[in-house]
Amino acid sequence: MNRAEKTVRAIDRLQQRVPWLAFPVAVWKKFGDDQAGNLAALIAYYAFASLFPLLLVLVTVVDIVLRHDPALQARVKNSAFSQFPVIGQQLSGDVQSLKETGAALAIGLILSFLGARGVANAVQNALNTIWAVPYTRRPGFPWNQLRSIGLILVVGIGMITTSLLSGLVAAGAGHILGGPLPNVGAVAVALLANIGLFWLGFRLGTASEVSTRSLLLSAVIAGVVWQILQLVGSYYVSHVLNRSSALYGIFGLVLGVIAWLYLQAQFTLYAVEAAVVKEHRLWPRSLVQPPLTPQDRQAYEMYVWTAQRRPEQSIEVRTEQGSRTGTEG
Repeated sequence: MNRAEKTVRAIDRLQQRVPWLAFPVAVWKKFGDDQAGNLAALIAYYAFASLFPLLLVLVTVVDIVLRHDPALQARVKNSAFSQFPVIGQQLSGDVQSLKETGAALAIGLILSFLGARGVANAVQNALNTIWAVPYTRRPGFPWNQLRSIGLILVVGIGMITTSLLSGLVAAGAGHILGGPLPNVGAVAVALLANIGLFWLGFRLGTASEVSTRSLLLSAVIAGVVWQILQLVGSYYVSHVLNRSSALYGIFGLVLGVIAWLYLQAQFTLYAVEAAVVKEHRLWPRSLVQPPLTPQDRQAYEMYVWTAQRRPEQSIEVRTEQGSRTGTEG
């Protein structure tokens, strides 16, 4: 054993003995085991493909429903586009409502909405994969499609509602109190609303065998992270774009949107991984193998059971420290 390997093993033993080190290491380890980076990239891709159709539906519906209240119409649109710091202003200028009426409008809206189901399907797949739900116990047709539609409605309407609520709180408190308190109140309202929104979204996107209580931690973490991203998002997107919008026009806008969506997807999946690690007590994990910790063996068995496609399928898992055989039904 060379010096580098001895050093790594010493670090590994240290992190396994210290819970506040072992837990984040286990989350990072499971994120890699699940190839969650690829799942986040898939969500970001479908989210990008779904973004403009969904915004088109939103702008068209808002223009129709609120045509007699231009002020509220503008407020709803600004709330939606504010979810994309810096680039939101460019998006608001590029997305225009459908001008057709009657059957043509209805068909266009329905097709745009249905075309956005890809991101909801990708979210369902990612959540069930991270929670190690076997394929045989995941919702099938048509329930998976109904869940996808519910996810689109909940997340779309919820994000606009949270932005509006925080804006109204800030405006009302600012008129009464003044000073920095309105901003604090707006952030608190938005945070609580985001946590509730994530909790409901995770419930719709995860198979029913995962309890609603188990989803709360991931919702809290995701809500906090998204609030932080909104607060520092302008700086991040400005750094990523690095004036690329001015230099490359639409290419810079596309780059900024994809980077923003991928960042949000990654942090959200990390929040879910943390909840799974806590729920199943999957720490400490070893960085250098062998030997495997009991939590390593438990995690690897979970990954195998996830691949089960049929209830009558028999699966056997063996390791050097033991074996387990059985049939999931």
